[in-house]
Amino acid sequence: MVTRRDFLRSSTILGAATVAAPAMLFAQKAMAQAVAAALDPNTVPQFVNVLPNPLDPAFIWAPDANTTDTYTLEIQEFRQSLGLGTSGQTRVWGYGKLGQAGTFPGRTFEVQQGSPITVTYVNQLTNAAGNPIPNRMPIDTTLDWANPGAVGGITPVPVVAHLHGGDSQYLSDGLPDAWETPDGQRGRLFGTPYTYENKQEAGTLWYHDHALGITRTNVYMGLAGFYILRDANENKLRVEGVLPKHPYEVPVVIQDREFTSSRELFYPSGGKGLPKNSHLPEFFGRVILVNGQAWPKMNVEPRKYRLRMLNGSDSRFYDMRFEVFAPGAPIVPGTGTQVPILVVGNELGLLDTPAQPSLDTPVDPGTGAVRPGIPGVLPIGPGERYDVIADFTNVATGSRVVVTNSANSPYPNADPTDAGLNDRLMAFDVTLARNTAIPNATVQIGTDLRPVSGPLPDPRTRRVPVRKILLFEGTVGLGRLQTMLGPVDPDPVTGQQGTLTFKDPITERPGVGTSEVWEFYNTTVDAHPMHMHLVDFRVLDRQTFTGTLTPKVNTDGSDGAILDPASIVKTGAALPVRRWESGRKDTVKLFPGEVTRVLVSFNRPGEYVYHCHILSHEDHEMMRPYQVV
Repeated sequence: MVTRRDFLRSSTILGAATVAAPAMLFAQKAMAQAVAAALDPNTVPQFVNVLPNPLDPAFIWAPDANTTDTYTLEIQEFRQSLGLGTSGQTRVWGYGKLGQAGTFPGRTFEVQQGSPITVTYVNQLTNAAGNPIPNRMPIDTTLDWANPGAVGGITPVPVVAHLHGGDSQYLSDGLPDAWETPDGQRGRLFGTPYTYENKQEAGTLWYHDHALGITRTNVYMGLAGFYILRDANENKLRVEGVLPKHPYEVPVVIQDREFTSSRELFYPSGGKGLPKNSHLPEFFGRVILVNGQAWPKMNVEPRKYRLRMLNGSDSRFYDMRFEVFAPGAPIVPGTGTQVPILVVGNELGLLDTPAQPSLDTPVDPGTGAVRPGIPGVLPIGPGERYDVIADFTNVATGSRVVVTNSANSPYPNADPTDAGLNDRLMAFDVTLARNTAIPNATVQIGTDLRPVSGPLPDPRTRRVPVRKILLFEGTVGLGRLQTMLGPVDPDPVTGQQGTLTFKDPITERPGVGTSEVWEFYNTTVDAHPMHMHLVDFRVLDRQTFTGTLTPKVNTDGSDGAILDPASIVKTGAALPVRRWESGRKDTVKLFPGEVTRVLVSFNRPGEYVYHCHILSHEDHEMMRPYQVV
């Protein structure tokens, strides 16, 4: 396997470039993974806590009193048990409302296509006296962040809720500059209330905090929840028993965390030669929370279940298998008996027919060869969602199905999982008798999943303009890593080219009603889950490439680069998107050494952003605004 260090030393991507990273950066990159909080994760019980179902009727948001389409949510601080092995509770943040205390994760919106709603988010991060509380996690005030009052302090806390996957007018999107504090300070794009029009297809959306420069810490405190959008097509499949429905439909959000000995959340920062609260390039926790509980289990019947899988972690990717292990056998990913799973949908809609996932990408950056496929493995990056059917029908009664993880961190070519910790996520115990009053779902390979909506259009037939985007990892001040984006070709309006900061002028201005192919050239050593606000897109293909990087000094003084467009050579064959990843998406994995091509359509004007959904990356300049004109 090509290591991160080997990759930097190689010329596979850099070609004739002279850009390199000093050795100290390797230690910094791994620091978030190596830092150990006081709580020993090996003492946290596994497969004991009960998995909450975010679609339980009591967990669904109800409209405000005397309304049918209006919601007022409060961002609150409270304490909640996360199943860490004691009766103690952990201080978290979450969304609540009048008559309903906050929860982590937040309660679920369940809405219908064509029925708009309005949502007002109220920042109530205050103490008993009504005064703003401070940030509970370390805040790096040297970053470009919301910075209320422009004083560089940590009180009050700015927040803004983004509907991830929502097709919304830009003042209802929850953009990084739309934050508000409890004492009424506001970012330049603040707007209220938000209108969610719900015109798009059924999909697994989610809402989470997105405040500039502190998204990673606000989400880490608990500010995230599901937003399930239904439509006539999906309703038909559920009513007719093709797809499972409650209680056999379960949204699942996976998040990794660290804790202190007193069970409080711990987020690492700083390091040798760095300020105390310095941002770290990535974060990898050793305790796995699923729906807010550590390594939970769910008792299930021998039937098909619909699992809406969401990777809500900061930086960690997961390569998931569903495996049965013999009693007493060690849980080692890939050694159990696999339980069949099917992907029926991506983030923003159902596939044409179910597809079997497989771990058959990325291309090996050392040789350019496609790695052998591993059937039944579902790779999922931060921010991605996959609508999955897990079939427990033929699993022997009394068996335990463990969802295992074999992904390296950073992904895909760095350190392996910690055995006994993040190499397993949760369990399904097949212990319940099947309720014969509810037939088993009929979905299988070949099932038409779009009887009302019709098949998805073939994106390969489109002839549209191409826009090239560079992904690059440089350094800024004190040798810290900084991940960045920018145009490969010079922008005809501003002349800007190569890596840019968030505050640099906009260089991407697609027109309303147009479509473009965006090509993302990843010259870094890690995979990045790229998310675009407003749009859904279709992944076309991936291909290895070489090119020449020229050093550049960015406007913030950081070391960036320009990728010479004339030097780019696409090598090997383009790998078409696999069927399980071919639906409507808003987040896509970009593998190192590859150009990933997606077809994007823009249907409404306004300012939006695109960014890496590794939260530590988007908080440190791997995010850019774009304007639909």
